[in-house]
Amino acid sequence: MKVVILAGGVGSRLSEETDVRPKPMVEIGHRPILWHIMKHYAHYGFTDFVLCLGYKGEYIKRYFSEALADASDLTVDFASGTIQHHRRRAEPWRVTLVDTGQHSETAGRLLKVRDHLTPGEPFMLTYGDGVADVDLGALAKFHESHGKHATVTAVHPSARFGQLALDGDLVVRFDEKPQMSAGWINGGYFVLEPAIFDYIPGDVDWAKEPLESLAADGQLVANRHESFWQCMDTLRDKIYLNHLWEQGNARWKVWE
Repeated sequence: MKVVILAGGVGSRLSEETDVRPKPMVEIGHRPILWHIMKHYAHYGFTDFVLCLGYKGEYIKRYFSEALADASDLTVDFASGTIQHHRRRAEPWRVTLVDTGQHSETAGRLLKVRDHLTPGEPFMLTYGDGVADVDLGALAKFHESHGKHATVTAVHPSARFGQLALDGDLVVRFDEKPQMSAGWINGGYFVLEPAIFDYIPGDVDWAKEPLESLAADGQLVANRHESFWQCMDTLRDKIYLNHLWEQGNARWKVWE
C-alpha cells in the first residue's frame, strides 16, 4: 500500500523556520519531521511513498537526492563522468516526489498524484507536519474490516495549559498536559479507496468538501487513537517535540 504525504504547504504559523525551508523539513533531533513520519510508516512495512510538494519543494528534492549519496561509499570517475555506489546504508524506501503546485489546496495536491498510485488499490494519506504512535498495521485492518471509502484517525489533542481539578479552594488533581476530555478531531493518518477521487470536485481543501461529502454518504469511518499525537504548527510545538526527543521520551519513535 502506497503512502501519500502532503508536504506542500507554506506553514505560515511557523515562519521562524519556514521562511528558509518547507515545514516538513523542520527538524526534530537533527532530522526533518518528514523523516520521522516516514520511519514510522516504514516500521509497519509501508515503504513506498508519494510526496506532494509545493512551497520550497526543491529543498525536499535536494534532501532525498543527497541522502542516497550520504548513505553510500562512492567512487567518482571524472574521466567517464560516472558515480558508483558501494555498501549502501540507505533506508529501504521508494520515494516519488511530485510538484503539485505552489498554491494548490490539499485535495488538489491529491488529484495531481493520482497517476502515481496503484490503480484499484487503497492507499494511505497523512500530513507532513505531525507525529504519533498510531499502530498503522491495525489501522489498515480496521479500514478493510469496515468496507468504506475512507478511514480517518480521530485523536484527542493535548491541552495547551495545565488543568486543575478543584474541591473548593483545594487542588485535588493537577495534569500538566491533559488530553481533552471530549471532542475528537481529524488527526490525519487516513486509509483511502480510489473511490474518494469521485468526491474531489477540484482544487479544494481535503478536510472540507470531500470529507464532508464522504461523511454525508456514510462512507467515512473513524479509527479512535487514544495515545500520543502531536502536530507541529508553531515554534512552541517544535520546541516541545525536540524536548521529548532529547529526553528520550519521543513516543512516536516506534522503530529501533
